Amino acid sequence: MERKEEMKNEEVENLEPNENEEKEKKEETLKVEEKKKSKKNKNDLELLEKMKSLEEETLRAKADLINYRKRKDEEVSYILKYANADIIMLLLPVIDNFERVISKENLSDELKSYLEGFKLIYNNLLDILKANDVKEIDALGKEFDPVYHQSVTTRKDEEKPSGTVLEVYQKGYTYKDKVLRPAMVIINE
Repeated sequence: MERKEEMKNEEVENLEPNENEEKEKKEETLKVEEKKKSKKNKNDLELLEKMKSLEEETLRAKADLINYRKRKDEEVSYILKYANADIIMLLLPVIDNFERVISKENLSDELKSYLEGFKLIYNNLLDILKANDVKEIDALGKEFDPVYHQSVTTRKDEEKPSGTVLEVYQKGYTYKDKVLRPAMVIINE
């Protein structure tokens, strides 16, 4: 019996270091696992941060693209809206010349027949301009507006209020909502 007890004691003694070793091994493996988890968590956090920054960059790029498209659409619509402005500007001096010829008086019969042809051409040109939303600026007797009028000189007229357009030297025109050429006027002091 004593022998049995000795054996048990030996076994217990043998077990105790084994248990300690096992505990130590378990603790070490836990520490290693924790380190791995912390590294994994750090990697995960870094990846999340990178992902967020990439998402932000993508959103910014999308917003930039949308803004670019809007800007281009506005530019294209502006260009299309005023595409004929250059041609119309070239026609305005022609219309001025027709008006000068038509305003002539005391012409011979032969020149009067030419004048009738000029009037037809002039009226056709005006119809084309009106069809393209070109309008004459009504200036005579109106208050001076620097957007629509260009003052050539001033004159004194007691019967009219100050700043009123007394005479139009050259007609002005608008195209859609844009002033093509301001009217050249004489205003009252």
